[in-house]
Amino acid sequence: MDSRYPSIEMLADHAKKRMPGFAYDYLTGGCFSDINVARNTQDIRAIQLRPNYLRDFNGASQTTHLFGKTYDAPFGIAPVGLQGLMWPKSCEILAQAAKQHNVPFCLSTVGTSSIETIAEITEGDFWFQLYHPTQNQLRDQLLERAAQAGCKTLVLLADTPTFAYRPKEIRNGLSIPPQMTLRNILQIAGHPRWALEQLLAGQPEFKTMKPYIPDGLNMQHLGLFMDKTFSGRLTEDKIKAIRDQWQGNLVIKGIVNPDDAEIAIRLGVDGLIVSNHGGRQLDSGESTIKPLTALAEKYSDTVTLMMDGGIRSGADVASTLASGAKFTFLGRAPMFGACALGAEGGNQVLEILKRQLQQVMEQVGCEKITDLPKHLITQTMG
Repeated sequence: MDSRYPSIEMLADHAKKRMPGFAYDYLTGGCFSDINVARNTQDIRAIQLRPNYLRDFNGASQTTHLFGKTYDAPFGIAPVGLQGLMWPKSCEILAQAAKQHNVPFCLSTVGTSSIETIAEITEGDFWFQLYHPTQNQLRDQLLERAAQAGCKTLVLLADTPTFAYRPKEIRNGLSIPPQMTLRNILQIAGHPRWALEQLLAGQPEFKTMKPYIPDGLNMQHLGLFMDKTFSGRLTEDKIKAIRDQWQGNLVIKGIVNPDDAEIAIRLGVDGLIVSNHGGRQLDSGESTIKPLTALAEKYSDTVTLMMDGGIRSGADVASTLASGAKFTFLGRAPMFGACALGAEGGNQVLEILKRQLQQVMEQVGCEKITDLPKHLITQTMG
């Protein structure tokens, strides 16, 4: 581990210095006033754990069993769109780190690496998050590619029924796809390392979607094509059709409402990821940890509950698991690593998280991940 940056916060500070402002804004920003981005982490850190000091302790293990596979830690790398815009090749960097540390990597439909490339890096051990297409033919083609690449877990995105209002992205021209304004060009000029790496890597592209994008589209027309290609709102009929077709594990990401959880469980999904899209969709919504706690009380024995959003440290992972999650995912934290340290950034973040979580477990006297809820101090969050 690079001792210069032993925390996610230090990596974020260093990343900010290496990135153009528009790229950093895209990584860190939420919608409206960024209220729910901050709330996610604040509410996780309101959780308190109770230690046991006078009991026998045989050491702490982070080994976690999920969907028939054993992972070395109870966290994975969440799907993030346009990673290559923030730091060139960061999608591939993080997939390689996940493989090395034996934790899951989830590829977004709008990531900057293809299904096939990530499958090669991870030897088929990856998850794929599907933005539901408007056309069933495209849906079926993406599912077939994922299955042929070895993907065993499909994640359906539920929490983007509409495009969010993100002031920083509007100012920076970062619609999909991004448009280079004079302001952005000047920011790039101030970060020559980023510019050089980007030049070597090539312009960021939606690599998974590239076979379906007509040749010769300019930036504006590409944006219109992507808008028309995907339908953000997930419905029962869409879930059912995929459940009937997909032979692997099926997970829905973005569940925060018990009514939605009931529907998903009835339709036969294997897991739910409690998420609010990292606070990027609804500023007036709840933080992720609040609905997780409520859903865990009712459904923890019925479906595999996971969570992402606001997790920035190993202690945050511990608090989330203590609150009822069986597994966690992080999006921004691994990206901070890749943007701060390039090829070594993914390993740095995963090593930090493992060491921090290990220290928390040893401190409270918790031998297994599944025992963390026994250390939760029940409280009412503000």
